[in-house]
Amino acid sequence: MSTVLHGVQVILRPSTSADIPALAAIRSTPEVYARWRGGDDLVAAVAEDLEDPGARSFTVEYGGEVAGAIQWGAEEDPDYRHASIDVYLDPAVHGRGLGADAVRTLARYLIDEHGYRRLVIDPAADNAAAIGCYRKVGFRTVGIMRRYERGPDGSWHDGLLMDLLAEELSADS
Repeated sequence: MSTVLHGVQVILRPSTSADIPALAAIRSTPEVYARWRGGDDLVAAVAEDLEDPGARSFTVEYGGEVAGAIQWGAEEDPDYRHASIDVYLDPAVHGRGLGADAVRTLARYLIDEHGYRRLVIDPAADNAAAIGCYRKVGFRTVGIMRRYERGPDGSWHDGLLMDLLAEELSADS
């Protein structure tokens, strides 16, 4: 994958092994670790994410610096074809609209270049900031996925399934 995507504020470029230290440092922040985890060796966890054949990973750049990662995967069965998105950003850049810009930029690429008609995203049901971000892009709530994901403490918590149809993608803000 060699595609570089340009958002209003961010650049999404294919992740490389050179990004692993910066992405592991972001993943180690309490805010990101609580949602993405990765065990005791975050360098290995990020490397494993980048090698996952089912996910295509982009590094999110802001101001020439690594600000996070965004990845996508796909269900290619023609009767159910859609793509999914996951994203994390450095808490130091939260609140600037970068998440919405990154998600919108990737969503536009998936719709325009890959022909997906539906996209899904599944934040933790208690992650109000992420949910608000995805709503700005045009994602709508489908429903609660009860006891969907295990948290770092071993307890199960709910996830929120959200989706976006191609015609619902909001314009850049």
